[in-house]
Amino acid sequence: MPAFSRFLRYFIAVGRHGSIRRAADELNVSASAIDRQILNVEADLGMPLFERLPTGLRLTAAGEVLMAAGGRWQKNLADVMAQIEDLRGLKRGHVEIAVIDALAKGQIPAVIHAIQTRYPGITVGLRVQGNDTVRRLVADGEVDLGIMFEPQSFRDLTVRSFVDVVLGFVTPPGHSIGRMSEARFSVCAGSPVVVPSRPLAVSQQIEILEGACGITLDRKATSDNIQMIASLVQQGIGVGVLTSLDVASEVQQGLLQFTRITDSVLRPMTLALCTASARTPSYAAAIVLGELEAGFPALGFPASLEN
Repeated sequence: MPAFSRFLRYFIAVGRHGSIRRAADELNVSASAIDRQILNVEADLGMPLFERLPTGLRLTAAGEVLMAAGGRWQKNLADVMAQIEDLRGLKRGHVEIAVIDALAKGQIPAVIHAIQTRYPGITVGLRVQGNDTVRRLVADGEVDLGIMFEPQSFRDLTVRSFVDVVLGFVTPPGHSIGRMSEARFSVCAGSPVVVPSRPLAVSQQIEILEGACGITLDRKATSDNIQMIASLVQQGIGVGVLTSLDVASEVQQGLLQFTRITDSVLRPMTLALCTASARTPSYAAAIVLGELEAGFPALGFPASLEN
């Protein structure tokens, strides 16, 4: 590795921790070696990369520019190394994936397990983020691919596969609403409700439904975490409003019931597997993409969720 790459590792670690000592502990090198590298580059640039504060180090404007460029450089280097491995005929590489919270269980972990069984040389990094953050990570090239809602209006993304996901009521077994396979949104009027809050994408759908139906929900609890909403519903706090994707595992296990909301103002949400338009996937990323594409239809509204 060239000398600059050593500095870059040091610099990024210091920038992330705000401390030379903590960076040294992480990298298992001496603090003096890191400090010397940073001072030498600051001297070459003629400006500081860090503000030296009593509480630690903080990036200057120049440091922030270099930090962003350094992240891109590291990602590009990883892609180059993966391409070199491809030339040697080795199925190796690291793939970064960003997904929304609803995908932290069920189908995606199962696909990752299958990939690593078939291709043990491929490692995967998974980031679970809000919908807008997943979109940004993919568009900026910080991850190789992402799965998010409603990507079609963004020209910096390429949609590789998509499915429709529907909104519905989530109830404990035996609830009166749960005995229906579908219902209009107004059926929950007067009932205690557990509602997703921003940044969850479904929160916007619920606001549209409230306005169209002219009702105000009796919000007993709100949360920006899908698992928390599902748990509150299981505890009997109220009727949940989530997508079929969010509770597929719990419904299949008999822990919850799902009732599709059928109001005409409501349209299915598009769940999409995306890459950055400006990037060509590495060999390893292409393998992972292929596996995810093959299993993507299973993420749509399945018959197994119908009551």
